[in-house]
Amino acid sequence: MTLALKTTDLAKTFDMGKRLFGPPRAQVHAVHPVSLQVRQTETLGIVGESGCGKSTLARMLVGLTPPTSGTIEIEGRALDRADPAAFGRLIQYVFQDPVSSLNPRKTIRQIMEAPLRLLHGLTGQALDDRVMELFDAVNLRPEFLTRYPHEFSGGQAQRIGIARALAASPRILILDEPVSALDVSVQAQVLNLLADLKQRLDLTYLFISHDLAVVEAVSDRIAVLYFGSVVETGPAEKVFAAPRHPYTKLLADSAPVVARALGGAQSGELPDPLNPPAGCAFAGRCPRATDLCRRIVPDLRAIEGDQFAACHHPRDP
Repeated sequence: MTLALKTTDLAKTFDMGKRLFGPPRAQVHAVHPVSLQVRQTETLGIVGESGCGKSTLARMLVGLTPPTSGTIEIEGRALDRADPAAFGRLIQYVFQDPVSSLNPRKTIRQIMEAPLRLLHGLTGQALDDRVMELFDAVNLRPEFLTRYPHEFSGGQAQRIGIARALAASPRILILDEPVSALDVSVQAQVLNLLADLKQRLDLTYLFISHDLAVVEAVSDRIAVLYFGSVVETGPAEKVFAAPRHPYTKLLADSAPVVARALGGAQSGELPDPLNPPAGCAFAGRCPRATDLCRRIVPDLRAIEGDQFAACHHPRDP
């Protein structure tokens, strides 16, 4: 098994109520130590409620947010945080809001040329040829290059964002809610494009979304986050069909389905990050919780085959 990405105890803590002198008044553990392995050309879906740490984890992986502790390895090589260009040549980010992720003061050509100049040193005809190649890869017309970001629809802007990410020739793309701001018909077009690019360029994806149907459709494996921790991982076809962690079951039951009443949504909220509970963070919402759950944090362990869950009392399949 060749790994594209490996994290070891990757964690992020934010100081709250900073003072001029002395320690901060409090700390929030946005991401508890997370260890993940993503195989080459695999799509790992990352799901969880708002505030569970998905985007913070993604931003650490691409160097936008420095981790408090832990390591990141890409294709067996530890990333040197002193060299930001090393991140750019290996891993790139596709943002949730495509229009706001593009510089409104620059033309699309200027936006596309920047990573090609800075990361690969392209100039002249080679630069022009590469820009045209990238635009062709995402099915955009050459005349768009002279326009500005506000002149495009959400779907077109997201294609430009994908092309800009590909300009670095990365091995891995972090897709942070890449279709959540788009109409349903446009979502399908962008997802089909991403699937085609992955196959043609041998890319590895980390696909972050709250839309469970989309994540299940595009992912090979899924990691479920709750309160900054991974609580379940496994093949996409198993995690939602036969969830082993009660939180994954809650997510699946809460997902909107045509002709089915919403369920699960009334089952509480995330704990207070400034006053985290002892033991399992999900115990206050879990129908299977016992005194053991309220005292001891469960480890992520193999439940059956390649399905893992951080639960003292995992569900039956």
